[in-house]
Amino acid sequence: MNAAVPGAEGGIPQVPASPLADTVLHRLTTVYPAAADPERAVGMRAYMKDVAPFLGLATPVRRALSRTVVEGLPRPAEADCAAIALRCWSLPEREYQYFAVDYLRRHVRHCSSGFLTVTRHLLTTVPWWDTVDLLAAHVVGALVAADRGLAARMDDWSADDDLWLVRTALLHQLRYKERTDTGRLFGYCARQSGHPDFFVRKAIGWCLREYAKTDPEAVRAFVARERDRLAPLSVREALKNIGAG
Repeated sequence: MNAAVPGAEGGIPQVPASPLADTVLHRLTTVYPAAADPERAVGMRAYMKDVAPFLGLATPVRRALSRTVVEGLPRPAEADCAAIALRCWSLPEREYQYFAVDYLRRHVRHCSSGFLTVTRHLLTTVPWWDTVDLLAAHVVGALVAADRGLAARMDDWSADDDLWLVRTALLHQLRYKERTDTGRLFGYCARQSGHPDFFVRKAIGWCLREYAKTDPEAVRAFVARERDRLAPLSVREALKNIGAG
C-alpha cells in the first residue's frame, strides 16, 4: 500500500492537514497543562534520565484526561494518526508523546504499511525505552503482521547504526507467539550478540524470554549454540523463566 504521509526513509515526514488533529491537539494542550504537577515532574524527568521535560501527570491521571480528549471524536484515518503523532512529538513535554503512543496503539489497524515511515521518525526522535518499546511491540509489530513485506525493513533496522531501530527490530515480534518468524528472531539476536549497548543486550534477552513462553526448547538450543557470543545479560534474561535445561 502507498504511504499516506510523504517522507523518505530516515527523513522528516510531512504533517498532514487534519481537522481531527486540530481538535485533539487543542483539547490536549488545554487539559494536560491544567493538571500539571511541577513537583512530580521533577522526579519523572530524573527517572527518565532527563530525556525530556514532563508535566508531572501520573499515569492514571493522564489516561483519564486522555479519555476526555478523544470523547465524542470520530475514528481517525491514517493521515489523522500521522498528524496527531507528529504534532505530539513536536511538543516538549513527554506526556504528549505518551498520548500519541496510546492513540496509535488503539488505531494502528487503520494504518497502511506506509505508516512505518512515520513510526520510524517517532522511534528516532527523542528516543528512550518508554516510547520505543511500546511503539515496537504494538505499532511496528502490528504493521509488520499486517504486511509481511515489511519484514525486509526489519532486516535493515536490525543492522542499523541506530540502537533504537535495532531494539525495535528485536522487539517487534514480542506479541507474535506461534506466529513468530524464528529465523529472523534468532538471526537478529545472533547478529547483534556482541552489541556494546545495554538496551540492545537487554532486548535480545527480552525477546528470547518472551518467545520461550511459546517454544522453550528452541530458545535453550539457541542460547546453548550462541552462548559464547551472547552477553551474560542476554543469557540471563533469555533463560530467566526456563533455565538452561
